[in-house]
Amino acid sequence: MIYVYFLAFIVAFAVLFKSASLFVEGASGIAQVLNVPKMVIGIVLVGLATTAPEFGVSFIAAIMGQPEIALGNAIGSVICDDGVALALAALLAPAAISVNCRLLKSIGVFLVAIDILAYGLARNGTIGRLEGLCLILILCVYYVFVLRSQRRNMRTRKVKEPLSDSDEARPQREKEALKRLAIRFLAGFFGVAATSFLIVWAARNIALHFSVSEIIIGSTIVAIGTSLPEISTCITAALKGEGEIAVGNIIGADILNILWIIGMASLANPITVDLDIINFSFPYMILIVVVMLVSMRIGCRLGKAKGLILIVLYALYVFLVLSIFV
Repeated sequence: MIYVYFLAFIVAFAVLFKSASLFVEGASGIAQVLNVPKMVIGIVLVGLATTAPEFGVSFIAAIMGQPEIALGNAIGSVICDDGVALALAALLAPAAISVNCRLLKSIGVFLVAIDILAYGLARNGTIGRLEGLCLILILCVYYVFVLRSQRRNMRTRKVKEPLSDSDEARPQREKEALKRLAIRFLAGFFGVAATSFLIVWAARNIALHFSVSEIIIGSTIVAIGTSLPEISTCITAALKGEGEIAVGNIIGADILNILWIIGMASLANPITVDLDIINFSFPYMILIVVVMLVSMRIGCRLGKAKGLILIVLYALYVFLVLSIFV
C-alpha cells in the first residue's frame, strides 16, 4: 500500500504545477483587466484559493480531535510559505522581485500584529471558540478595509482617465476577457485544491506508515504538502516575471493561516496543545515573518541572497523540530 501513496504523491505533484500555471495566468490577467494592483489580487484571490488545503486539513484535524496537526499545519505552513515558497521564487526569478513598499508597510505591520495576537491568545495552551471568533472577525475587518481602499483607488483613476471614443467598446471587450480569465482561474483553483488534498492524503499516510509523531506530521510533512500550492504558484509566478503576485500570495496566505485557518479550526473544536510546542512554534514563526518583511522592505526588492537567508531559516526550523520533538 505504501507504493500507492508514493505514486499518488508524484502524480498529484505533476498535475499541481500545470494547475498553478493556469492559476497565475488567470490572476495576472484579472489584475490587468480590472486595473487592480497585482499584489492586492494575490492577497485576496490567490491567497484564499491556495490556502484551501491548509483550511481543509486543519478543520478536519480539529474535528477529529487532532489539535497538534491542526495548529502545527497552520503555523508550519506560514514558516514553509516564507522560508520555502517565497525563498524559491526569489532564487529562481530572472531578476530581483520588485515589491510595492507602500502597500508592504501597512500590510506587514498588520501581519506581525496578528501573529503576536495569536501567540498571546495561545499562551495558556488553548485556543478556544471565543478566540477563534475573534480571529475570524479581524479577518472580515481586514478584507473590508482592503477592498474599500482598492475601490477608492479605482474611482480616482476613472475620474482622472476619461474614456476616449476608441474606448467606448472597452466594457464589452473587458467582459469577454474576464470570462476567459475566470475560467482559467477557476480551472487552476480546482486543480490546485484537488491535487493538494491528494498530496496531503498520501504524505500523511506515508508518515504514519513510518510511525512519525503528530507534531512532526503537522508542522513539517503536512505543512509542506498543504503549502505546495503556494510553492508551485510562487515559482511559476517568478519564472513568468510576475514576482509581485508571488509576494502578495505569500502575505495573503500568512494572514489567512493565522486568522482564517486557526480561527475556523478552533471554532470547530477548541485547540489544546502542549505549552512547549506553543512557546517554540509561535516565536519561530514570528521570527521568520519579520525577517521576510524586513528583507523585502530593504531596497523594495527580494533578491537571491535574501531568498537564501529564508531557506536557511526554514532548514534550521526543521532541524530544531526534529531535535526537540522526536
